[in-house]
Amino acid sequence: MSTPAATPGGAALGSSEEQQSIRDAIEKICADFGPEYWFEHDHDGGFPEDFVAAVAEGGWLGIAMPEAYGGAGLGITEASIMMQAIAQSGAGFSGASAVHLNIFGLNPVVVAATAAQKERFLPPLIAGGERACFAVTEPNAGLDTTSIETFAKRQPDGGYVVHGRKLWTSTAQTANKILLLARTTPKEESGKRAAGMSLFYTDFDRRYIEAREIEKMGRKAVDSNAVFIDGLPIPKDDLIGEEGRGFYYLLHGLNPERIMIAAEAVGLGRAALARATDYANERVVFGRPIGMNQGIAHPLAKSWAELEAANLMTFQAAGLYDQGEECGAQANAAKYLAAEACFTACERAVMTHGGMGYAKEYHVERYLRESLVSRIAPVSREMILNFISEKVLGLPRSY
Repeated sequence: MSTPAATPGGAALGSSEEQQSIRDAIEKICADFGPEYWFEHDHDGGFPEDFVAAVAEGGWLGIAMPEAYGGAGLGITEASIMMQAIAQSGAGFSGASAVHLNIFGLNPVVVAATAAQKERFLPPLIAGGERACFAVTEPNAGLDTTSIETFAKRQPDGGYVVHGRKLWTSTAQTANKILLLARTTPKEESGKRAAGMSLFYTDFDRRYIEAREIEKMGRKAVDSNAVFIDGLPIPKDDLIGEEGRGFYYLLHGLNPERIMIAAEAVGLGRAALARATDYANERVVFGRPIGMNQGIAHPLAKSWAELEAANLMTFQAAGLYDQGEECGAQANAAKYLAAEACFTACERAVMTHGGMGYAKEYHVERYLRESLVSRIAPVSREMILNFISEKVLGLPRSY
């Protein structure tokens, strides 16, 4: 499968030799996990253990983790190049989501944990010996994280016991660690909306936690779950940072996650565009390739332009983040633009294939299903537009 002429990774912003070498190395790993591998996992389910093991063996799970704990100490720019390369290989969100959380999901731990906690938690994660899941969203709260109900009650020994429910928790079927946000002070007693929630990183103890997999439209390779927590004991040493400040620690990971999702969306869109371009060159109808028809060619050309524009915004946001500058507007805009460009490219890929676009063997129908992930998670298009309306344009808050 060819790749349409496109600027790889963040090269449009002047990528270094090191950054290009990252892309090359990830592409080499992904080459061993071709379309049929992801077809099978999409059809049959089952976590892509051997793919994740190959990524871990190369040391890539720690690309953005501190060197002191076995990571590479690189930035969100390099992590985004890596995640984009995975998605663009044809692995899409099935491959990207399998390693996404381990790449930057524990940033709140990096920011707020003690040195002893980092030494205990990070090396096994980076080495691939442990797998974490991220439990924040709840059925009665949705995007309103300040309304979560899962409660961690302090015990006489300083530890906690947790009861509650979480929703859309990825990789909970195989995780042995959980990054958990829970209330430690009732909402009505917390004062500020964002106060009274605490962050824990602890064992996923299945004696007290039940994970029920959610059957969903796509990305069957990476499980999503409803999680039920009934009396989970958490040692006091598994509290991250100060009690009651968990929500604020989570904020450290919001912009990086949006940036990485954007990079992955551009990668998936490029994969779809490559397949559509190949098919348009090869498929002959009425005695000529269908790509000669402007009704086919122009939509694909538009997708190339849309994906490259989204890519520029993505790596602008990544660069600002790595420089320690404010990037909320850019990160949100990147996620919005990339998700829309990805979805449109995947839809056009299906339509370019005509009837065969509906057939699983051509893979583009999987891409279209997976493209919806970036439009929904980790924040909806509407909430991004709310953010930009208020924070960038200065319009009144609408929610």
